[in-house]
Amino acid sequence: MPHGTEFGRVAAMTTAIAALAMGSTTAASAASGNTATAAGTTAGTVIAPIKLTHTAGATLGFGSFTVGTGGTVVVTAAGTGSTTSAVTFVPGGSVVTADKFALTGDIARNFTITTTSGTVTSGAKSMAFTTTPSATSATTSAAGAYNFTVGGTLTAIGTETPGTYTGTYSATVTYN
Repeated sequence: MPHGTEFGRVAAMTTAIAALAMGSTTAASAASGNTATAAGTTAGTVIAPIKLTHTAGATLGFGSFTVGTGGTVVVTAAGTGSTTSAVTFVPGGSVVTADKFALTGDIARNFTITTTSGTVTSGAKSMAFTTTPSATSATTSAAGAYNFTVGGTLTAIGTETPGTYTGTYSATVTYN
């Protein structure tokens, strides 16, 4: 090779290296200058929907009690019961229970739990209650599942008539 050709190659390489060091590329200089196009990428993740199921046969059971001049029946989310003021459980005949729910969803996904309050009624009489879930937030397992319970507090004012009082409430789970 002639000496001048080798010098020309070295000069061209030096110019290219200097252009790269300053942030320019040869592809950008090859475009006409009026338009440029580059490919982008996209991604999306579909997760399993969160589904909540009430456990068959489960109930938030406040047990059997007398109301006296009023008070409360408290059932913990663990299913233990207690009374306050003049309300007392019937000896040997009162069974309290926490309600039960199961959910399925995306694996290891965080979610919140909320429950509503309500009333139980028997004829024209009613009693108000509040609910308390065993957790207000949790994470699904490696299998995408989680179970929780709900306790509550029932308030008697002392004028309730004997009878079976029933009602409903809602539990909601939401991904975070």
